[in-house]
Amino acid sequence: MHSYTQLISIFNRCFKEDLQTELVRGGHEPIYIPASADYPWHRVVFAHGYFASALHEVSHWCIAGVERRQLLDFGYWYHPDGRNEQQQQAFAKVEVKPQALEWILSQSAHFKFGVSLDNLQADSVQQDSSAAIFKDEIYAQVQQYLLQGLPKRAKMFSDALIAKYRPQQPLDVREFNREEL
Repeated sequence: MHSYTQLISIFNRCFKEDLQTELVRGGHEPIYIPASADYPWHRVVFAHGYFASALHEVSHWCIAGVERRQLLDFGYWYHPDGRNEQQQQAFAKVEVKPQALEWILSQSAHFKFGVSLDNLQADSVQQDSSAAIFKDEIYAQVQQYLLQGLPKRAKMFSDALIAKYRPQQPLDVREFNREEL
């Protein structure tokens, strides 16, 4: 059973004390909120208690540098659903690494990963073409992470998820099959 409360507990054990960052269940939209005079913790807020949303937002946090972690939503732009082809390419460019990490974290937790183009209003031809390229890029990035090593926070969280959800079963590069995306 994959409970978002377990995920919050695991994340907070790993990062709350040392990095003053907590994982928080939110409402409709996920967001990253840096600490302020009003609230002493940085917050990775995920949508609706969805396990997948939490893994995705944590993935963004795992690759954000110190400076980006001082900015609301890491300082990223977000153009809502209905992006044109150029906007979708810009979206994909910044989403490859987080979604590759999300896939790794999902495998670490024995949880099904799903690629997100986050553009449901795009025409189907555009969506199919960009989806295939995007999936290839995510797969290549996963292979690179697994061969060269995960970023420090991602490795720490992955190890904690493995300890909880698949003890004594370290990740294996053969678990990641491009055809399953």
